[in-house]
Amino acid sequence: MRIVFAGTPDFAARHLQALLASQHKVVAVYTQPDRPAGRGKKLQPSAVKTLALQNNLPVYQPESLKPAEQQQILAGLNADVMVVVAYGLLLPQAVLDTPGMGCINVHGSLLPRWRGAAPIQRAVWAGDTESGVAIMQMEAGLDTGPVLLERRCEIKADETSASLYAKLEVLGPPALVEALDNLAELQQKAQPQNHQQATYAKKLSKEEGRIDWQQTADQLNRNVHAFNPWPTAWFTSTTQDDKPLVIKVLASQSIEQNSNEPAGTIVNTSAEGIDVACGTGILRIIAAQMPGKKAQPAAQLFNGYRTIFSKGNQLT
Repeated sequence: MRIVFAGTPDFAARHLQALLASQHKVVAVYTQPDRPAGRGKKLQPSAVKTLALQNNLPVYQPESLKPAEQQQILAGLNADVMVVVAYGLLLPQAVLDTPGMGCINVHGSLLPRWRGAAPIQRAVWAGDTESGVAIMQMEAGLDTGPVLLERRCEIKADETSASLYAKLEVLGPPALVEALDNLAELQQKAQPQNHQQATYAKKLSKEEGRIDWQQTADQLNRNVHAFNPWPTAWFTSTTQDDKPLVIKVLASQSIEQNSNEPAGTIVNTSAEGIDVACGTGILRIIAAQMPGKKAQPAAQLFNGYRTIFSKGNQLT
């Protein structure tokens, strides 16, 4: 089949690579416009653009697909199907209707659970025990289309968003190729989603990573895992000069033990971790990152920053 591919980050590039190795023909690639990145804020191409150029594929980077001239360009590519993976632009109905077999999407959750922008992080944040990828026939609604194919995986207790992402980028590409190999048959048997069971994976923000010690230790532990690598779970402290410090918690454990101390109080320190009282339970900080420093295990934190991490101290 003639395929137009639309995607932007590395997760999408992994799927494009699988298509390039398949029997199908990628005739063009759509990706987000180059964005400033790094300390110099120089314009950087997306991972998908880089891969496409390496394979001499035409690359299109419109700000929107709503203008008629952009839709005419797409129509001129004569694609059988458009494959969309983490593209970052909404597709108007005219675009969805352009390819002969429509547009299909690879989504990082078991739809209808976690429609939206951050399905991988929300699955960890909510304490789900299972995730996966869903290959979906796209509709105008947000991730509402019928499911063609899905592949499942376990979410372990110590799973982070980064490790779950790694699992899904292995599951997704072969599932996509399988779906394309059998697309006509799968479209006939596509399973409509139960919209009553849908949940929405809203976009993450840096502020959401702020630790509120009044929450339960279980939830804070899930936050630490879900927000790794971004925006990370964090709290603030101050130096002796009253300068604010943002401390990122990178690894933790929930301890099923309550404390009579106020939430945010350090109730114990050991080589295993720094134990902090929460609204319910105790959160053990196993590793954290001080400003301008690399990640450090609890023992180093306690020895190097006793004014912050001593027993009895109150964390904000």
